Amino acid sequence: MLSHIQFFMASIQDIMASESTHVKLKEIKQNLRTLMNGITSKSMRDKGVQYKLNWGASVLHLREMAEGYGKDADLARLLWHENIRECKILATMIMPQHEMKHEQCESWADEMPSIEIAELCAMNVFQYADNASGLAFRWIETDDFYRRICGFHILSRLFMRGFMPDSRQTEAYLDRACQSLKDESIAVRHAANSSISHFARLGEDFAEKVEIAANSNHLELF
Repeated sequence: MLSHIQFFMASIQDIMASESTHVKLKEIKQNLRTLMNGITSKSMRDKGVQYKLNWGASVLHLREMAEGYGKDADLARLLWHENIRECKILATMIMPQHEMKHEQCESWADEMPSIEIAELCAMNVFQYADNASGLAFRWIETDDFYRRICGFHILSRLFMRGFMPDSRQTEAYLDRACQSLKDESIAVRHAANSSISHFARLGEDFAEKVEIAANSNHLELF
């Protein structure tokens, strides 16, 4: 849950957003109706994914919509505070990457509504935060479900971009990743496995470290 200070700051940001930004928000919410996919929406509800509104719109269609608005931090914050699936997805696409500071990442993580949004946050904004690796390493060590998923997906993206952790980071990361591969949650296991796969592709030395860690934990990877 948001702290009182975080809630107050979020409310102030909403108030300070310009009238034109609120007009854009209203326009987006109206246009989302045209993207409605009742079958997808019902399927999500049946799987326990609950929002105030869920139009079942595809990520592809939402990305096309986001391109029409460009990067806009104020609009992204307003969208995020809506309990509407499509608004939260659009927020991750519209938020300027350089605007995503650690405090904002923590605030969004506190309000994370689903695995889908967690994965999109990691892909679209969290991986570009200042010291994203530090954020990711901290999050995978927590017991917070969504932070762990985000943390591993952030690391996947960073490894894909060539980030190479030092020996201390590597030891702690592999230990936590191997633990998470035994987690009861499929989503956590998937996130951990994905990150390990990308870590191993950094080079032969990294692949060897993965093999050693897997053997010592009696795991079969990939």
